[in-house]
Amino acid sequence: MRVVAMGYPSFLTVLMLLTLSEQFSDVSLKDMRRPGASSPGNFIIGGLFPIHAGVLKPSRLSQPQEFICTGFSISGLIQSLAMIHAVETLNTSPVLTDLGITLGYRIHDTCSDVTTALRVTEDFTPENYCPPNMSECSQTTTAVIGAYNSEMSISVARELSLYLIPQVSYASTADILSDKSRFPAFSRTVPSDMHQTSAMVKLLQKNKWTWIGVVTTDGDYGRSALESFLSQAFQAGICVAFREVLPDSVTNEKRLESAVSRAIETLDGNTKVRVVVSFTKPEHMRCLFKALLKRSQSPEQRLWVASDNWSTSQYVITHEELNRIGWVVGFSFESRDISSFQDFIMNMDFTREVQRNSFLQELSTLAYKNMGQVYTVADLLTNNINAGDVSSIEMAVNAIAHALAKLCTDRNCTVPGSVYPWELLPGLRNCSFEMDGFTYTFDENGDINLGYHISMWNSSGQSIRTVNVVSVYNQQNNSLTVTDLHLNLTSKCSDSCNPGQFKKTTEGQHICCYDCIDCAPNQFTNSSDMDQCYSCDSDLEWAEPGSSFCKPKTVEFFSWTDTFALLLLSLAAVGVVVVGFVSFLFLWHRNSPVVKAAGGPLCQLILFSLVGSFVSSVFFVGRPTNVQCKIRQVLYALSFTLCVSCILVKSLKILLAFQMKLMHQSHQNKFYKPYVIICLCVLVQGANCTWWLVHFSPHRTYIINTNSILEECHEGSYVAFGVVLGFTALLALICFIFAFQGRKLPQKYNESKFITFGMLIYLMAWVIFIPIYVTTTGMYLPAVEMVVILISNYGILSCHFFPKCYAIIFRKMHNTRDEFMKNVYEYSKKTTASLGDLLSPEVYKSLESSYTISSLPHLFPENTESKKTPEFTPPPFTITEKLKLKHKRSLSI
Repeated sequence: MRVVAMGYPSFLTVLMLLTLSEQFSDVSLKDMRRPGASSPGNFIIGGLFPIHAGVLKPSRLSQPQEFICTGFSISGLIQSLAMIHAVETLNTSPVLTDLGITLGYRIHDTCSDVTTALRVTEDFTPENYCPPNMSECSQTTTAVIGAYNSEMSISVARELSLYLIPQVSYASTADILSDKSRFPAFSRTVPSDMHQTSAMVKLLQKNKWTWIGVVTTDGDYGRSALESFLSQAFQAGICVAFREVLPDSVTNEKRLESAVSRAIETLDGNTKVRVVVSFTKPEHMRCLFKALLKRSQSPEQRLWVASDNWSTSQYVITHEELNRIGWVVGFSFESRDISSFQDFIMNMDFTREVQRNSFLQELSTLAYKNMGQVYTVADLLTNNINAGDVSSIEMAVNAIAHALAKLCTDRNCTVPGSVYPWELLPGLRNCSFEMDGFTYTFDENGDINLGYHISMWNSSGQSIRTVNVVSVYNQQNNSLTVTDLHLNLTSKCSDSCNPGQFKKTTEGQHICCYDCIDCAPNQFTNSSDMDQCYSCDSDLEWAEPGSSFCKPKTVEFFSWTDTFALLLLSLAAVGVVVVGFVSFLFLWHRNSPVVKAAGGPLCQLILFSLVGSFVSSVFFVGRPTNVQCKIRQVLYALSFTLCVSCILVKSLKILLAFQMKLMHQSHQNKFYKPYVIICLCVLVQGANCTWWLVHFSPHRTYIINTNSILEECHEGSYVAFGVVLGFTALLALICFIFAFQGRKLPQKYNESKFITFGMLIYLMAWVIFIPIYVTTTGMYLPAVEMVVILISNYGILSCHFFPKCYAIIFRKMHNTRDEFMKNVYEYSKKTTASLGDLLSPEVYKSLESSYTISSLPHLFPENTESKKTPEFTPPPFTITEKLKLKHKRSLSI
């Protein structure tokens, strides 16, 4: 808002004019009851301007009286001349000439005083249109332009609203004046303070100045502007560190000095406040700057944000003081080209004008009497023109003229009394007029669509240039466009929090004063000064403490590219190759004693089962799937059950051959059914696996860790899993017992010993596996089972097949029938039992099919009908001699 701002001539002229104006007031104004300027017309427009800066009030008032105005204000006079120029210009324009009407004016001086303004406003009210004892009424006032400051406009508006006389202010910006329920006749050609404070907040927000101070005056304007600013600043996250209120009047010097001193102490105590917003009068800022510079030769440099009240007042500070005090950014109204007004001033006929304008007469007396020919009246006026004020006044006159023209289109307005003032209000609300190519309109609140210019003050020679536009505020879309504001300035209570941190405020503290706290794990902030941390997606993302972004969780599983996995897969592949080699070797030597003694066709079945077991280990590697989870356990369980079942049959055969007595031969013939036993064991295990798959099927699952997602197979039920593995272990245990019973077989015939070692390796591996499997977590859990499977498979290969392969390849002379029989014979001589006790008929049939025993009839009598055990008969000498000639090293089978 604009409060009265004195426009002074440059340098020494200012002081001289002030002194002489007081002298002139004492002499001249005593004889002039109500000075002013007037001109006739069909419609009279009233004008209220602060031609003087104040009034002289007596210490005590004994009766009502008018005060003497003092302190001539050239800026106020220029404002009145701008109205006169606008009226005269419109009187010659087609807007009015086409209708045959003219405008007149009646201008009064408010003397920058509310009481004086109310007194002169009485001349515009209906009571003064037709005074008593007068036969003719004076011409009515159609509308009033003014006043300057908001406090004065509010008072005048209350009086004019009683009669609904349109009032158009050219500088009052208090937001309260937009309330049409309280001020129905008020309009203005400047934006309200709501827009100015909005523009200020946007400027602060754009530059991240969040810790600021406010200096304002104790008046309607100051309170209204402060309330609007605080409301919008709070919403924008801007904190006000302090608010200093200066007395509205500058006449009480002691009170003003005390308030200024208190404000300076507050500034010194808030060193982090580098930006101060000021809604004060120019006189207040002049006092404040002087006190700051007096207190310190090098005061803290700050940015001063000036409201439109003093944004163009050059006299508040000199160019040298500006460099010491800091920077000033001023908000002023958008202005248009005023070259025509400047020409009007330069070409004015002051001799004629002073006859109807007492203010010009006063100024000319001051200028010529005290300045000689150094400064003419035109010079004084031209040097103190405020483009914003002139533009606003011209818009106000144009708005009234266009509203009248619209009203007079349908009626004859040349007749006195044809238009009442209140009839102008609807037309003024809907008024639209064009100036310099831009269309201006009023909204429903009587506010015009005008924006702000933001200017950066700078030194220009020996003066200050206040109009240096660096930003523009557009009222219609509430946008701020910064074009040339480059200030490396920080005004914050706390330093900015970096990404990865959040602001934590203490209770009762400003939101702009905070501590920067690192975000907790799995939380982040991705920009500066965030109030809270955001959470990562707990299933897919994670973050370290103090992170500025979330990282995708690593999907973990026993990968094909893992070094350990490659090693285990290589061992499995080697195992398959070895099994293939052994199978081929056994097929090639399938009729040899070693192969037949090892089990013959059962060996191929064992080797086939080992291939399935090795292949099952492959399914433990790679990203698991539901199918893979089911296949790997079932394939291993069935394969190894088949393997152990075959070995169980072998161990049972050995036990029956060398341990059972002949009296049990009838039972043995019924019990010993190798393939039936194998099928029965595999079927039982198959039933176990089916029950497991149907009721507790293994499946893929996810384990969400802090920074990873583990994909693994869940066995469905560890009880079912244990039953399947336990059945295989039971078969292995039985096999181990059978083999252990045959540990005293012939020294060279040690098949049971190898079975014992093989089963012992298997049982020990799985016993160790259980605690390791239970306690192991992570992606290497499948590797534990792979290791046990490989150990079991290689244990079978090492104990059951490698010795036989060694005999087949490197001990060919021992892989004969005679060598085998020699071992049996030597064992029979070392025992108390006869060979008949060792070889039952069932075993005999097996041996007969394997070794062509018919070539040795002397071993077994032909009369087998007897139930007695056949006696052992030593072989013929020829056979014995042959056995002695054989190599003494015997093959262990």
